[in-house]
This record gives sequence, C-alpha cells and structure tokens, in this order.
Amino acid sequence: MCGIVGYIGPREATNIIFEGLCTLEYRGYDSAGIAVQSNGHIERRRAAGKLSNLQAVLSERPIAGHRGIGHTRWATHGKVNETNAHPHRDCTGDVVVIHNGIVENYLPIKEMLRAEGHNFISETDTEVLPHLIEHYLKQGAPNLEEAMRLMLGDIRGSHAIVAMRAQEPDVLVAARLGNAGGVVVGYGENEMFVASDQPALLPHTRSLAFLEPGEVVVLTNNNARYLKIDGTPLEKSSQTVAWDPISAAKGGYKHFMEKEIHEQPRSLTDTLRGRLSIEAGKVELEGVTFTPQEMRDFKKVTIIACGTAWHAGLIGKYLIEEIARIPTDVEQASEYRYRNPVVDPGTLVLSITQSGETVDTLEAMSEAKRLGARLATIVNVIGSQADRVSDSKVHVQAGPEIAVASTKVFTGMIADELMLAMLLGQARGTLDDARARELIDGLLKIPNLAGDLLADETIYDHLASQLYEATDMLYLGRGINYPVALEGALKIKEISYIHAEGCPAGEMKHGINALIDRTLPVVCIAPKDRLYPKMLSNIEQVKARDGMVIAIATEGDTELRDKADEVIYIPPVDYLLSPLLTSIPMQLLAYKVAVRRGADVDQPRNLAKSVTVE
Repeated sequence: MCGIVGYIGPREATNIIFEGLCTLEYRGYDSAGIAVQSNGHIERRRAAGKLSNLQAVLSERPIAGHRGIGHTRWATHGKVNETNAHPHRDCTGDVVVIHNGIVENYLPIKEMLRAEGHNFISETDTEVLPHLIEHYLKQGAPNLEEAMRLMLGDIRGSHAIVAMRAQEPDVLVAARLGNAGGVVVGYGENEMFVASDQPALLPHTRSLAFLEPGEVVVLTNNNARYLKIDGTPLEKSSQTVAWDPISAAKGGYKHFMEKEIHEQPRSLTDTLRGRLSIEAGKVELEGVTFTPQEMRDFKKVTIIACGTAWHAGLIGKYLIEEIARIPTDVEQASEYRYRNPVVDPGTLVLSITQSGETVDTLEAMSEAKRLGARLATIVNVIGSQADRVSDSKVHVQAGPEIAVASTKVFTGMIADELMLAMLLGQARGTLDDARARELIDGLLKIPNLAGDLLADETIYDHLASQLYEATDMLYLGRGINYPVALEGALKIKEISYIHAEGCPAGEMKHGINALIDRTLPVVCIAPKDRLYPKMLSNIEQVKARDGMVIAIATEGDTELRDKADEVIYIPPVDYLLSPLLTSIPMQLLAYKVAVRRGADVDQPRNLAKSVTVE
C-alpha cells in the first residue's frame, strides 16, 4: 500500500526520492519521510500529512547526500503522526528501514528486543525491523546484507523492505517477502534506483527488474546483485518498459481522475488495437497461451478480484456465460483465500487487477494454483506479480492510472473480458462468425461513442448542483448493468463520501423500497435492452414513493424522459457492450459531485490505489 523509493549514485538523493514519492503518493498519503546519508551519518526528515508537509520540512532543513530512501505511508499500525512515519531506525541511528506490509508477529519480536535493551519510539510494527537488523549486527552478522537476510527469516507476513546503514555508505539492500506489493529495481548510468512501483522510476530509466517473493537485491551505484533469502545467488536481467513519465502528468486537467475519465476513448482504442479482425470475425489475444483444446476443456471459470475490479468481474460473468457458455463464479479475493474452494484441473481462475500487486488477489491466485487451477489474469501493469505468475494474460493497456478511483482501467477490463469471452466462445463453438462480427463491429465503435459521451458535461454540472448536499443515494440496474450500479455507488462513496447503495432493481421490493422518499436521489441505469420493460416498472415504483429519478437512457427514449426527473443519454449499443458506456456517466457524476463538495478527488481519505496489505 505504501510508496517506497531508494537511490544510490552521483546525484543529490533528496530531490530524486521526493519526486519519486510524489508519483507514488496515490499509494498512501498519511505521512512521509526521507533518510539520506550525509557527512558520514544518516539524516532523517519526516512529516505527518501529505507530501507538501514533508516538502516544507525539507525546505527548512535540507539534506545533502548521494544515497537515500523515502516513504509515503498508508497507516496500518499506529496513529497518523510524525513519530509513526517512516523511515524508522534502530537505537544507534546506524540502520534505517522503510517498509510496505504488516509484521504479523511483531509483538513477540518487540518483547524479545526490549528484553535485550532496545528502546522503541513509535506504535508501528515496522520499527522492529531496524532493531532486529541491529540485533543481528551485534550478534556478529558481517554486514547489512547478512543481517537483513537473518531478519527476514524471523518475520511473518508479506513485505517489501528497503534498508540502509551509515557504516556501509555504498549499499542499499531491498527484499520482497510474499505478495505485499512490488519491488522494482531501476538501472541508470552509474546509478541505481528501487521503488514499489514503476512510475517513480520512469523519469530516470526504463530499464527495470522485478523482485519475486523471497528475493533480495544488494544495490551499489553501478550494480545490482540478486540472491534468495537463504543466500543462494540469482541471475536476473533487466527489461525495457514502454511507459513514459509524461503520461503520468495531469496535462490541462484539474485532477488525475478527470484526465483519466477523458482518456477513455484513447485507452479503449489501445486495449482493442491489434486484437480484433472484423473481416475474419476473430479475436487474437497475444498473451493467452491456452490451446483451443484446453479452452474447450474448461468446466468452470472463477473470477477473483477486489473493489472496482470485482465489479468488472461481475460483468465478466455475464459475458463469459452468455458467449462461451461456461459456468462462472465471481469471488472477492479477500474471502476466497480463507475458504476451502472447490477447484479441479478443469477450473480456470481469472484474476482481474489494475496494479497486479493487490495482496488479496495474489494470495487467492496462489491458493488456486496450489489446488490445481489454471491461472489467467486481466491486468494493467505489465511485469507485475499477477502478470508474471499467470499462465495466460490479457494486458489492459490503459497506461498509468494515478487517481485512487479507477475509471479508464475499469472500462478497459470490461473490453478485455469481452474479448476473452469471445476467444473462449470461438474455441468452444458457442460463438458463430456472424455474432462475432457483430460484437467486433460494435467494439470498434466504442472509443468514438465514448468520446461523444464526454463531449458535453453540462448535465453533470447541473446534477452536481442538485446532489452535492445529499447524504444518501441509490443506484439501480438489471442484468449486465447491475454491476454498473454497484460501481456507480462505489464511485460516489469513495470520492464524495456520500453513502450509496447499488442494488438489482428487481430486489427493491425485498427491502430497498423502505428507503425511498423525496430526499433520496435514485440513479436508474435503463438502456433499451431486453430488460428495459422491467426497468421501467421499477422506475414507476420509485416515482410512486416520491423518489428523485436520474435515468441513464438510450438516445431517443421519450418514454423514459417523461417518467424521470433527469435523463443522461447514451448512444444505442449492443446489450453486451452497454456497460462500456453506462459506466462513464457513473464516473462523471461522482467526479462532479465530489468537486462541488470540495473533496480531495485524487486522494480520498483512508484509501490508497494499490492495496498491498490486508
């Protein structure tokens, strides 16, 4: 969850680390800190709150030096204050550590170290790490590398850790245990970098290597040496990534979320490009390596995901079952990993993840693989852990998504699910060429239709002026657009802090009707599809109870216009493609309401982009 950056080389470390933390602030922004080797010892600066507070501290008390580490925190243990901010250090100040993860057994370790005379300052679990390294150095470990490896053998949980020691001024040591987020190593000209995510390194290098769980890297200013926790040397080569740092800039937009909403015509084009042939009526997904026979042999699909990706997975269930005719379940990864799921060799487990580093999803994937499932993933970050461990993969190709609330990656996931369902359907003989061409033709038109939807935001400004003081909202949908209602409710909750529920419209009579009165805005997703008459009946029920209806309707629908208080129109599309368009009004409405309420759109309270701890 937290952002980690380290640097060793000829340049001033503070500026490089701080700029890297700025690109990772979406991973956590409760507090931040930097430690730099300066004049033979380690200087540390920390501040509670956002990075602007740390910047003010650094302006008053700058640090000069060529090696350092930095951290931006999402709190798990301990209050949000400077004392609990990273980096943490040992009793002597010789060792400093930054950390992403939870030390599950930190309390017994802390008691053991206290009995030895160690003094703890913070409330965090992380603080045991530098003290444990100090313990092993006093026990005779010859250097930081060896003490770090011994420390890693003592702690439980999943972790990403970077450490430095004043007495070893030419070394940084980083490690990854389990699935608590990534550790990315960057190769420069006589300089080396380490970070928890790629965007922090892209302004400096595109030559990257990735630590797998159970691996350690020892960095000097011109070398990276890899080994396993038990000390076994590893050979690892770097790879060149295609993203560039300019794509992570806001451009002319006020917020990253606004920018990413408006990038959807391009991001959808990118995820479709080169994968569809309307002439042949075929889908080609280069990362899907299952043979046609293997795809015919799948007896069940289980989709695992969290949050917005889980909503995309619910849409995927409709797509895979309708097109490929494979029974499909959708599981929240945080629950799946603690059950005893029924898995056999005929099960395809499909993970859906933006970052590819969400710990619950990775652990669920590991459990599924242990039980004999084949793994596939839909993932946005190439080279992420989910990408690397899957048998087959579909890259969303949306580019960096910085705002905590996912937008362009969500629609990219839906497009990729549809193409994967079509590929499965073609292999299994459940999708004929004529229907495939219809869907491909419709998909190829989606980017332009999305652009049309984004061309005029007048209705959203108008609705924001009516809704910004609401305390509750209800989102209704049916069929494939029920998950879009769930996603709409999540969006308004996470960035505007208005309580909202998403509900299948057919379930209103089983309790939801009790909530409806004139104070409750109700967003009804009602395109002209096969469930349209049912949705009209549900809207009548809302109006009969004086609810305010905001309808998402197909262009030209005059019947719904006469029933609803406000209408947002989308172009007519195939039923299976409709979530690609109905989700965009959900995003814009949430964004406009949040801005009107003065909320921090890109960094909503208590949330972070990549959830790499439980």
